[in-house]
Formats: sequence, C-alpha cells, structure tokens
Amino acid sequence: MSPRKFDPQLIPAWPDLSFELPLWSAGLKLVAGLDEAGRGALAGPVAAAAVILPASPDILPALHGVRDSKQMTPAQRQLWTERLHSQLLCYSVGFASHAEIDERGIVPATRLAMQRALCQLSLSPQHLLLDFLALPAIPIPQTSLVKGDRRSLSIAAASVLAKTARDELMCHLDLQYPGYGFALHKGYGTLAHRRALQALGPSPVHRFTFHLKNIQSPNLR
Repeated sequence: MSPRKFDPQLIPAWPDLSFELPLWSAGLKLVAGLDEAGRGALAGPVAAAAVILPASPDILPALHGVRDSKQMTPAQRQLWTERLHSQLLCYSVGFASHAEIDERGIVPATRLAMQRALCQLSLSPQHLLLDFLALPAIPIPQTSLVKGDRRSLSIAAASVLAKTARDELMCHLDLQYPGYGFALHKGYGTLAHRRALQALGPSPVHRFTFHLKNIQSPNLR
C-alpha cells in the first residue's frame, strides 16, 4: 500500500497502535515495523531496524514514551533501547555500507538495509509497517505511512533501535578515524564535520556521492 495524504493534525501526541490493532484482529499477529537511520549522513552506513511487538494492547502503556527517535534525547533513546530489548517479540538491525550507498544510491541502499534486518528476524512477519518507503522486492503485505514513526508504535520502536545501533557504530568509527568528530555528529553534515573534511579530506568511510558538494559549500567561508 502506498503512502496516502493525510491531515497532519491527525498525528497523535504519541505513536499508538492504530495500524497494528486492525491487523492483529484480522489474525496477523506478527506485524513488523521498520525504520531507518542515517540516510542523510555524509559518512558511515545507513541502518534499518525491524521489530515485532507482542500482539496485545497492553504493550501500549508498557512502551509509553517511545516515539520518533528524532524527538528524543540520546539519554532517552538509550533508556528505551534497553527497555525495548525486553519487551519485543523479536528485533533485528541491518546495515548498508557507505560503499553500497555510493554504488546503489541512498534509497536502494536503505531498502537493502531493511531487507537485511528482515532476514535476521527470528520470526517471519505477516505484514510490514514502514515509514514512507515500500519494499517492492519483499513478498510480504505492507503498509507505507507518511510520518509513520510518529503514528505507529512499531515503526517508532524501530526508529529508536536503528538510531542507537548506528550511533554506537559511529562511535567505534570515531576511534578508527579520529579528527572528524564522528562520535559527536554521527556522520551528519554539521559545520564542524564539513570543516574537518576540508582539512583532512574524506576518510575511508565517507560517502563520495555526498561529500564533495558539502566541502565546497560557500557556507564554510
């Protein structure tokens, strides 16, 4: 199902089970939410998480506080990552490397990361809920939602796990390639990151399809 236009005023204050409950009621107990992190970065991989919640309305109060990872502080994301690990039926995180992003393009690479996350799940989902993207190569019924990470608890949970997994990896890359500040900006195009690119040139984990236009930006003057 393709994303449909909707009234932004209908976005709930917190992600809920509006999309999961009808699927569970129809007998589809294994509904996977998927989301990504790192699409807009200049370095490092893109990450995607797939999560399957217990098919019970009781999970909503248990996970109250989970939301789009971009609306959470690092401390909140870390706290909820630890709680999610004990609440989910199963979850997995997949990555597509900087080289795969350069070779394929960011959208195909994001789909690749999602496919890898799905392949690593210990349970086989019966339906997918995704944040805007669709996975045409995956033969599983799916629903693609505009602002899905703010509307679906499954997608919001996936957004948190994708973000924290990628952040942890970028901190490791900071140790391997010091000077760029990966631990601080996680590979995104901050002013400090672009100045480091000007001074040091790209590292082996930079996305060559992205970095040239950023280090040549007139905003760096």
